[in-house]
Amino acid sequence: MFSSLPKTAVDFMNWDWSKIKPYFDDLSSRALTSSSVMEWLSDWSRIRELVEEARWRHYVALTLDTTDVEAGERYHDCLEQIITPTEKADQDLKLKLLSSGLEPEGFEVQVRNIRAQADLYREVNLPLLVEGHRLAAEYDKISGAQTIEWEGAELTLQQLRPILKDPEREKRERAWRLAATRQLDDREAINSLWVQLLEVRRQLAENAQLLDYRAYRWRELLRFDYTPEDCIQFHKAIEDVVVPAATRICVRRKERLNLKLLCPWDVFVDPLSRDPLKPFAKTEELESKASAIFHRVDPQLGSYFDNMRQEGLLDLDNRKGKAPGGYCVMFHAARIPFIFMNAVGLHDDVQTMLHEAGHAFHVFFKAGQLPYYHQMNTPTEFNEVGSMAMELLAAPYLAESEGGFYTPKAAARARIEHLEGNILFWPYMAVVDAFQHWVYENIEAAAEPGNCDKRWSELWKRFKPDVDWSGLEQEMMTGWHRKLHLYHEPFYYVEYGLAQLGAVQVWKNALQDQAQAVKQYKQALAKGGTLPLPELYQTAGARFSFDADTLSEAVSLMELTINELEAI
Repeated sequence: MFSSLPKTAVDFMNWDWSKIKPYFDDLSSRALTSSSVMEWLSDWSRIRELVEEARWRHYVALTLDTTDVEAGERYHDCLEQIITPTEKADQDLKLKLLSSGLEPEGFEVQVRNIRAQADLYREVNLPLLVEGHRLAAEYDKISGAQTIEWEGAELTLQQLRPILKDPEREKRERAWRLAATRQLDDREAINSLWVQLLEVRRQLAENAQLLDYRAYRWRELLRFDYTPEDCIQFHKAIEDVVVPAATRICVRRKERLNLKLLCPWDVFVDPLSRDPLKPFAKTEELESKASAIFHRVDPQLGSYFDNMRQEGLLDLDNRKGKAPGGYCVMFHAARIPFIFMNAVGLHDDVQTMLHEAGHAFHVFFKAGQLPYYHQMNTPTEFNEVGSMAMELLAAPYLAESEGGFYTPKAAARARIEHLEGNILFWPYMAVVDAFQHWVYENIEAAAEPGNCDKRWSELWKRFKPDVDWSGLEQEMMTGWHRKLHLYHEPFYYVEYGLAQLGAVQVWKNALQDQAQAVKQYKQALAKGGTLPLPELYQTAGARFSFDADTLSEAVSLMELTINELEAI
């Protein structure tokens, strides 16, 4: 029967549930034995891969043009008419596997995950999950429509980013204030959306008979290897170890800019008042030089990236109506990645390219090694090691002499910016993660957006004390409006902080033996989700940790490298 499935998800995308259901019915009706279970898993994987790829292709179409009404309708129809019944049918298959008592070899972690997913499942929650996706897409629509008039042209807020790096302070401030004013114009709309999202999430937890949405999300994210208390420990370690290092960076920046106070429009400009780095004029150049860099890191990585270019698996330009941000998704049936970006010619775009390519390489390695859909669902805490480690592994090849974008001095400058940005990221991550812990422990209070403003402000002052927001209190306290993850992927942010700590350890290994470090990195990527999280880190040559000592070692290496690069 399964031989009649379409070969590609593109052909499958127009199927309705009446055509998909018989395949799930067939799986549900089969007897499961030790001799038949692997074929059964293979067939289950095939239908799930097609469904999942169809969902992501519809999502990609929507984010490429948020003004495309038909693309939006197709995406939401897919969620309601395909994904919702698929989740119900999938639950039956999970229960069938669990009740069989079978634990196929190489599927131990997957059986653990399936058991947790089956325990969390509630049919009444399926429409709520669809509604959550709809509201998140509405957030994208609001953000994607934000433009300002600048010197006679209409610019997206992403297109303003180069101006925030302009040496002329008055120009930077004017651009920053225009963007901030435009964002505040949507304050009521985002507040309204937020209240609706919190109610959906409250109902999800209540229906699952869990204490709160944090407990629900912990299970949904399959967080078996750490607790909320570990996250709180991590916040404290960041406060003790990283915030002082961030202060040293900000003091140095303020002194070099000859400022009494560092303001929000001063944090992106070069502290020596050099013009912004301009690594490329067109995305074709971004692609070609990124390819050269990946070939220098490892020839296999370079060939994977070249394949993406040839197959049209990159959409990198910023344009009006395109959703904000960047991402890499996996087209499961085809077993290939797709990268989405909003490039405007800044070094930030180079970093995003390196980051998302790390995710893409992860897709290639696990898709090439693992036969089953369920095995390719990797913990997000390790997904981000794949991407963040690639940023650091690629950094030595940013110079033109290595095939990259810059003179040696400009490459050193880019690396300094990157390392300083990583240090500054940890406190920001702590704000975002601590905010979410507060929200879902106090969801009734958080349903009043004014309380969210107050809590965000308190956390900002705790972890980000070095920038002066006098007279800009409204702009500062509404920073949570501008963190996409809060609307799309709640609690999906501490992963970046944990993964960055893992990535620095991979990089440290590469400084001692690059070939061995890259080998370990690739081996870990190829494991997909077949190992527990600490073992994935161990395979990559890192330790999964939250403690101040490991964090201190990482920060010391980063600051030492910054000092060395300053001398170039």
